[in-house]
Amino acid sequence: MAIFEDALGGNVDLLIRRFVIQVRKSKISCGLVYLDGASSKSDLNDILRALMIGMDTSIQSKDSVVNIVVSQCIPYADVAIKDTAVGAANWLLSGNSVLFLDGVASAIGLSTQAFKERSVEQPQTEQVIQGSREGFIESIGTNVSLLRKRMRSSNLHIELIQLGEETATNVVYCYMKGIVNPDLVDEVQRRLQGVKTDAIYGAGYLEQFIEDNHYSPFPQIQNTERPDKAIAALLEGRVVIIVDGTPFSLIVPAVFSQFYQTTEDYDTRFLMASMIRVIRVVALLFSLIFPSLYVSLISFNPEMIPTKFAVAVAGGRAGVPFPAIAEIFGLELIMEILREATIRLPQQIGGALSIVGVLVIGQAAVQAGFVSPITVVIVALTTIGSFATPAYNAAIALRMLRFPLMILAGMFGLYGVMAGLILITNHLNALESFGVPYLSPVVPTSASGLKDTVVRMPVWSMKKRPQQLHTQDTTRVDPAPQGGHGRPLSPIRDKSEQQRNLRRNRQR
Repeated sequence: MAIFEDALGGNVDLLIRRFVIQVRKSKISCGLVYLDGASSKSDLNDILRALMIGMDTSIQSKDSVVNIVVSQCIPYADVAIKDTAVGAANWLLSGNSVLFLDGVASAIGLSTQAFKERSVEQPQTEQVIQGSREGFIESIGTNVSLLRKRMRSSNLHIELIQLGEETATNVVYCYMKGIVNPDLVDEVQRRLQGVKTDAIYGAGYLEQFIEDNHYSPFPQIQNTERPDKAIAALLEGRVVIIVDGTPFSLIVPAVFSQFYQTTEDYDTRFLMASMIRVIRVVALLFSLIFPSLYVSLISFNPEMIPTKFAVAVAGGRAGVPFPAIAEIFGLELIMEILREATIRLPQQIGGALSIVGVLVIGQAAVQAGFVSPITVVIVALTTIGSFATPAYNAAIALRMLRFPLMILAGMFGLYGVMAGLILITNHLNALESFGVPYLSPVVPTSASGLKDTVVRMPVWSMKKRPQQLHTQDTTRVDPAPQGGHGRPLSPIRDKSEQQRNLRRNRQR
């Protein structure tokens, strides 16, 4: 106990409760060490009460003192024997308590962890209309239980690793044994074990250590705070990584098509889901190329614009002292500043700033002659298109690439736009996520994978798992629908048909 007092005695939250217990008619001095606020006081009181009452001294046991105390004195489920000071210290710093017995070289670790945590709430970054309302929280134990709640299978494997020399952050990676590719699990384990740093603050911090291309603007790891989305990824043959202290989990590997899909797509009928996905892809293209197309057409190729529309654009731009590239570049920059200010401000006034800022600044800029009305419309459509992308990190990448495309359009016109799009496509084609091509299942093409890209086919028709993941079990359970044309009638329908035939015969 002197070791702990010397190492942690200066901390105000370190508490030591000394007491005496009786084992085999002999009294033993004990010390219970715990951190204030990290351990449950009610659990500690139950343990102290049981130890101080003692045990039945008439039972003559030949076991060691530690075994007697653990088996007969402690009414607690989770107990671990710690043989080293380092192991006991890590157990204590995790929020648990440690029991020392005088004359015994081992310590008894008691799982009394009781950190304050918020309740399970609706995810804030992934809103859905039809779907689950449960989201991950900052507690890794609660997050794992949310996965277990939905996946009642013995094939779900959850492995723990501690990262960070100082923080010793708990990180778990989950996978479905018998489905996932073993090479993928080995690669995830290798990259996690290769993380050498003093602290892991959250999932986004860990993502930067294990991603493939550190200089790409596109995210190669998907994050989510929805347990149902994590379960769907596990059943596809992916690995889910959960970091203690953050409500986001990481899904590896990730492909580009995942970032404009949502869990709600699978809760709605495939026709509506396909239409919504097409709208998202169109919005994605709007947010990327719309401003650069406008600049190239206005500055270099005005003959491609219809005559009436060209007259309207020319009338709106009359009196604007700046070229098209400077006009739209400056307005896009102002919109990004307003967006960032809205996010960082308190929620009560953030919404008011976004509305007032856009209306007042946009109207004032048009009246002052700094920008044309058509430019405001283009920037507004671009901003709305970036909001339609479900994944926030993917939307940021598209917003970032919008500015180089505008510069190329201002310098070379449509040739610059095409050159920029070719460079982006080549980069996406060369990108990988844990060995999986980023543009799959489009490139390389997979017929079964194309059923769940821009257009989502019915869930009962997607009988194969993603081919690019090279899963052990490639076939899902066939969820063929019952009923429909060419299928036998249900017993209820058969009975009603018989009754109708009987009535017809009686009438005849």
